[in-house]
Amino acid sequence: MSKQKSTTTVISGAAAMPSTTTITNANNRAAVVLSRPMRRVLQNFRLLWLDAKLDESNDDFKKSFRRLRRVVASIETFTDAQECIDFLSAVTNQKVFMIVSGSLGQKIVTDIETIPQLESVYVFCRNQSYHEQWANKVPKVKGVYTKIKPICKALQIDLENCDRAMISISFNGRDPLFMYTQLLKEALLEVEDDDVKSIKDLVEYCRLQNDVDEDEIKKVQREYRNQTPVWWYTAPYFMYSMLNRGLREMDVDIILKMGFFIRHLHQHITELHREQKASMPAKFQVFRGQGLSIEDFEKMKKTKGGLMSFNNFLSTSRNRQISINNFARPAAFNTNSVGILFIMNIDTAICTKSSTPFAE
Repeated sequence: MSKQKSTTTVISGAAAMPSTTTITNANNRAAVVLSRPMRRVLQNFRLLWLDAKLDESNDDFKKSFRRLRRVVASIETFTDAQECIDFLSAVTNQKVFMIVSGSLGQKIVTDIETIPQLESVYVFCRNQSYHEQWANKVPKVKGVYTKIKPICKALQIDLENCDRAMISISFNGRDPLFMYTQLLKEALLEVEDDDVKSIKDLVEYCRLQNDVDEDEIKKVQREYRNQTPVWWYTAPYFMYSMLNRGLREMDVDIILKMGFFIRHLHQHITELHREQKASMPAKFQVFRGQGLSIEDFEKMKKTKGGLMSFNNFLSTSRNRQISINNFARPAAFNTNSVGILFIMNIDTAICTKSSTPFAE
């Protein structure tokens, strides 16, 4: 494989800054001209792939890249370790997953594992047993692999857990941003617009940002009406991640583009609540397992007896063990987070008086 300068295959989101041109005038003063706008980040994560021998013209690389692209849309490839580290260090408000060759991984992983935005590392090599000797000692290394398919499988699970852990939580009952978001969502519920046009606008918006896989965009475009809003919200497609990010970052642009989906999802949950209300027990418990950043965990400890707000459509389970084993416990292995089990006591008599519907 040819050795070449570090390349970035897909650029999108916060780290994809506008291209610039520097012009020096007669007084030797430099002026910076922005030639294109910065694209928006639509999802909570991105993937970096570092390998000194990456050859983008190679058929095996193309197949592997296409397979990875079906799991995560934003992929950046690098052949130079320092450029990759610089890029990683500059990422903000996103979690980063990294595929790295065995030889480069052995050199850099212990140096970068403390970077907070780095979520997980997958070592991709030919000599699995050799590289497991050092990789197994690094908490953020999720495994050593010789094929791309198991990496994709592990990555899919980790992305879902990442999304789950990144929902917006307020530990201040009077948080103005949360109050503003609630007002915005309530306004969106009253809007009556053309759903066909809204879906078309969302599709065009996602294509423009280049942060969503084209196959997923086409699926929403063609099949949105074939499934329920709850199905789309829980399915492994971009709708959940994008809505989650919009609400967490208070990105009004994303929230407005997904306004029709927020409305449909709320209406669907309301309908289910109406259908299930008579058969619901008067009181019951639900559980939610997830990871919580150390910073948020410290905030939560200080609000004991206070009010917490989840700024999202919250998914829970009546099965305590599923919430622990599938979500809380895996999060505890991440050095940057704490595994949390939320226990919620539901009193239907009180909740029914609320304007917030819930359903199974």
